[in-house]
Amino acid sequence: MEPAELRASIPALDRCTYFNTGASGPTPRPVVDSATAFLERHAFEAPCGEGPYTVAWDAMTGAREVVADHLGTDAETVAFTQSTADGVNLVAGAIDWQPGDVVVRTDLEHPAGSLPWDRLADTHDVEVRVVETEGGRLDLDDVRAAVADARLVTLSSLTWTHGTRFPVPEVVDIAHEAGAQVLVDAVQSVGQHPVDVTEWGADFVAAAGHKWLLGVWGGGLLYVDPDAYDRFQQTRIGYRSVEEPTADDYAYHEGARRFEVGTTSPVPYVALATAVETIEAVGLDTVEARVERLTDRLKDGLGDRLLSPREYESGLVTFAVDDPDATVERLADEGIVARQLPFPDGAVRASVHVFNTADDVDRLLDAL
Repeated sequence: MEPAELRASIPALDRCTYFNTGASGPTPRPVVDSATAFLERHAFEAPCGEGPYTVAWDAMTGAREVVADHLGTDAETVAFTQSTADGVNLVAGAIDWQPGDVVVRTDLEHPAGSLPWDRLADTHDVEVRVVETEGGRLDLDDVRAAVADARLVTLSSLTWTHGTRFPVPEVVDIAHEAGAQVLVDAVQSVGQHPVDVTEWGADFVAAAGHKWLLGVWGGGLLYVDPDAYDRFQQTRIGYRSVEEPTADDYAYHEGARRFEVGTTSPVPYVALATAVETIEAVGLDTVEARVERLTDRLKDGLGDRLLSPREYESGLVTFAVDDPDATVERLADEGIVARQLPFPDGAVRASVHVFNTADDVDRLLDAL
């Protein structure tokens, strides 16, 4: 699929110039069509046919295989969630925290990756240790010092504030050497560049499909390394999370599906699978090459206002303005969608994806 064909399939782009995929992507019509078609089949045909449960679980099984393949792993290691924040909370709730346990995070985590640990500090007397960054960069010596006695390290694969890529495999090695597990927030990575969770080596990877994969809301995912199960003390349980729901003695599902408790709509996951297939039809090599060209064009036009790295790392481009709120509002009045950031101070972020064009970039620059 050519980028122009993808662009033509996204109805929202007929109404605005969209630079906010880092928050929520505009969804292609085929993704919505697949979700709608499944919903109608499940609601109208399944009750008097194969049965709604059979149809639902078969659809989720198929979607799980598509998602797992996209992440370079097996279907048994992937659980479906509602969002990245949901996945992070599932991990946080499955560990038997003790007073004095240490969680290490960076200072650039999204609230989805910081609030659960703040709550544990309040409820379980867990110490939350924050590694400071500079310009979106992580010093591995600082990481090494912080994780010496940690139980869990959590970090983003790609920063939502600067668009920089953190050195995930290196952090994982440092954390594992210290005896800590690692949770990665990969929501800004999937759909932007290839993600192979086995190469990262992390214990947990949480993400969702409504950003760069251009899926719908509600399609989240959680990868769990099989070696991590022995260190869990799960309390959430339901018929979907056990091997034999009606057996006298329950046993959690051997794979990541142990995190799926009960009845849920398969619709977001059907859409997620179609979104993955759509991005793969375009090709992640094409995505990266096109986004690099477009962000180079944008960065050249921004000049010394640029806060993100000059060299390409992602489609997230952050730049300084005098009044972020007023700037974003004025851009919206001109039909251009971007967003202000809570930090760095005075920053606006443009998210450049493969469906964007050079004309889109020039329109943004002219408006600025």
